[in-house]
Parts: sequence; structure tokens; C-alpha cells
Amino acid sequence: MNEARESKWFSPTLIAYLVELRRRLLISAAVFAVVFLALLPWANPLFDWLTLPLVDALPPGGHLIAIHVTTTFVVPFKLTLLVALLGCMPVFLYELWAFVAPALYRRERRFARVLLVSGIALFYAGVAFAYFVIFPMAFHFFASVTPRGVAMTTDIQNYLGFCLHLMLAFGVAFEMPVVIVLLVFTGLMQEATLRHNRRYVFLICFIIAAFLTPPDALSMTLLGLPMYGLYELGLVLVKWLLPGAPA
Repeated sequence: MNEARESKWFSPTLIAYLVELRRRLLISAAVFAVVFLALLPWANPLFDWLTLPLVDALPPGGHLIAIHVTTTFVVPFKLTLLVALLGCMPVFLYELWAFVAPALYRRERRFARVLLVSGIALFYAGVAFAYFVIFPMAFHFFASVTPRGVAMTTDIQNYLGFCLHLMLAFGVAFEMPVVIVLLVFTGLMQEATLRHNRRYVFLICFIIAAFLTPPDALSMTLLGLPMYGLYELGLVLVKWLLPGAPA
């Protein structure tokens, strides 16, 4: 009886799946290790690149500081680790896709493949938007409102945490089109409802932008319009990927 129970839980099919999963995980780990080791000699230049938006906004003579003795090593090391993870994301997701795809129908594979590629591209776009658009605006604003007699010096560990949180937030926010497609696909919302509420979404996007950006119309517009554009992109993807979805 015990042998029958063991054969039920450890069937040849299950063992084959586990072996395949192990192989995919090992490939992902190996690629990550290679990328991380290749980037490690560039740890300090990578951190210099990350600090450019703040350094450009600092007054003459302004600079960053390291409060703890180990921070000068730990922070660039941690940044390199995270850059390697970010750079290997397409490989991780491809290995996941290669493991799951054989169990999907042809239509489901097409649907998942487009969402996967779109999700990766949109996440990278959100990170780039935060770095190239939001960071310069935010840091120039913070520098302009610094009280007289106060030196704007930032600890590099706090700066890294601030940048990573903001980049992650924008990367996730830029996944809005994928979320919209999934909402319609699962039946939680209908396409007609999403289209009917456009004006409210437009207003909400600009309200969020007003909270996240310095208090001027240009900054708010530079964030509000892309956010609403992502909403419209989500509706386009719904039309393309789910032509038979209830309207």
C-alpha cells in the first residue's frame, strides 16, 4: 500500500517535470552568476551613473556622503547585484515560459507570449522613465527648496534605497496595460466599462501625477500623459488579444 502511495506521488511524469524545472533553475542561476561577475568590476561606475541626476542638481561643491565605513563597498555591490537581476529578467522569464509553454494550448501560448514580452518592455520603460524624467525633475525641485544654511548632502545608502523604490514603483506602474488585459481576460471587468470610464481615469492619472511630481504644470503633464497613454495602450491590447471578449 505504501509503495502504491509513493508511486502515485512520484509518477514518472512528475519526476520529469521536476527534473525539467531543476534544469531551468540551474540555467537561470548560471546566467545570473556570469552577468553579475562580469558587472562586478564596474560596480563603482554603475553607482556613479546612478548618482548623475542628483549630482547635476546639487549646488556647486555639493556631494554625497557615506556614513558607515562599509557603505562605500556594500552600496555599489548591492547595486551591481540588482542590475544583474534586472538585466537577467528576460532570461528568467524565458526559462519560466519554456517550462510552462508545453502545457498551454496554441491560443494561450500566443496570448501569454505577447503579455510576457509586453510586460518586460513596459517594466524597463518604467525604470527608464523614472531615471531620465522623474529623477532630474525631483532632485532639481528638492535642491531649489533647500532652506538657507542647510547643506544638501545625501547618504549613498539612503540614495540607493530611494532610487530603487522609485524605479520599482514606476516599473510596476507601467504594467497597467498588462493588468487591463488580465482584468478583461478573467472577466473581472468588461471592455465597455473601461472605455466608458476614460474621463475618470484621465483625471485620476493627473491627480496621481500631481502628488508624485514637483508642483508645476510641466512635471505633472510629463507624468500624467504617459500614465493615461498606458491605459489606452491596454485597451488596444484588449482589442488585439481578446477580440471575442464581451464589450
